[in-house]
Amino acid sequence: MRGFTALLAGSFLLLATASTTLAAGGSSGGHAKLYYVSVGDSLAASVQPIGDPANLYRTNQGYAEQLLGIAQASSPKLSLVKLGCPGETTTTMIHGGICSYENGSQLDEAVAFLKAHRDFVAFITIDIGPNDFSCYDPACVPAGVSSISTNLPFILAALRDAAGPGVPIVGMTIYNPFLAAWLLGPDGQAYAQYSATELIGPVNALLSGIYRASGAGVADIETAFSSNDFTTQVDIGFGPIPLNVARICMWTWVCAPAPYGPDNHANSTGYGVIARAFADALGL
Repeated sequence: MRGFTALLAGSFLLLATASTTLAAGGSSGGHAKLYYVSVGDSLAASVQPIGDPANLYRTNQGYAEQLLGIAQASSPKLSLVKLGCPGETTTTMIHGGICSYENGSQLDEAVAFLKAHRDFVAFITIDIGPNDFSCYDPACVPAGVSSISTNLPFILAALRDAAGPGVPIVGMTIYNPFLAAWLLGPDGQAYAQYSATELIGPVNALLSGIYRASGAGVADIETAFSSNDFTTQVDIGFGPIPLNVARICMWTWVCAPAPYGPDNHANSTGYGVIARAFADALGL
């Protein structure tokens, strides 16, 4: 999500898996400890601007922790293995270079853990891709699309090979922080609409297609955030605004005043929405 932050700081200034049991990866689900493995970028690391700067703003209030809580209702022995790295791209996930892992890159770390605990992994979640775009100007999109198209299938294949055929893997689409530009007036409103149809929409179609082609499920965050609903009007203190704009303001820090905003990361409520979308994809 780093590319989102850079663009908003400059241009906004204030701004496939159905029902599966959790013991699917383990032959001793009722007796053995089970693991939920979370991989990805800053969202997988539960980053919020209220987090500790010395720990890259990580928190314990992200979607991974909240999804764990949902899943523990039916699998109380489930534990979270949280490997996400703030700023991670699909390239650095494979080759390393941002966060330090005992086994090398984040993907190497995940593969090593999955192989070591192959019979006891309940499911895997992944969010990755937004940081592959150096900016969200049309000129930057082709390079990002190319890296995701090359790297994400490789990442998913490696996770599948390490986890085995029965472990659910679910990836997520992304919400659209550029919708906050709506609050800037006519030019911002035009850009918000453009971002939905020409930027985030196509990226989500790319991500969904790759996840489904690999056999992974999809947590539909685009729909959960009503990202394309410019028609329904609500008032959250700015006067009547589209539902998608309201939700991006309510569920992320992108409309927050300094010192915490503008910041595109989800807040605890937004991470809860993401967790519920993952839970739905997992059949929980």
